[in-house]
Amino acid sequence: MPTTNLMTPFGTDIDLAEGAMNDPDRHLIRRPSDMKGYYQDEDALQKLIDDGDAVHYEVFEKDVPEKYGHVLFCISSLQPGRVGDECFMTKGHYHTILETAEVYLCLRGTGFMAMKSPDGRSVLEPMTRNRLVYVPPCWAHRSINTGDEPLVSFCAYQGDAGHNYGDIAEQGFPQRVFIRDGKTVIQ
Repeated sequence: MPTTNLMTPFGTDIDLAEGAMNDPDRHLIRRPSDMKGYYQDEDALQKLIDDGDAVHYEVFEKDVPEKYGHVLFCISSLQPGRVGDECFMTKGHYHTILETAEVYLCLRGTGFMAMKSPDGRSVLEPMTRNRLVYVPPCWAHRSINTGDEPLVSFCAYQGDAGHNYGDIAEQGFPQRVFIRDGKTVIQ
């Protein structure tokens, strides 16, 4: 048995009401200033940046080796809000190892998991409390919050999966989600 992967088991507490991991080893924070180029209305995004650049979304993680055989997990909390009338979203990514799946268990809020495949297919899967969304291998994915409270998910994926944000930054997703006249509009 290789000793490089031998680590001590551990547990962690998750605050389901707040959507946070109580003792994360890593805490990623993305603000509107980190989302340049992702939204349709750049002027509205700049206004959010100028108005204080408040937290857009957060990811809480434990220190698990990013190696084959391990399972990485996190809590993702996407704030409610709009850039113009487009719903707040995460950057989205493919996995570096494209043949890697991921699961998202929605703990709180409402929205969508937007997914796209390299061959051009696109799916918006609803995210609601207690709903599990399976993102198959080879699909890029991003969370989109359509509600008035944080969209909080528990995520788990293969340890060596990696994240490829570059393709999404260049290509985007084929569908966008807006709130117009109180209704969800998908374009």
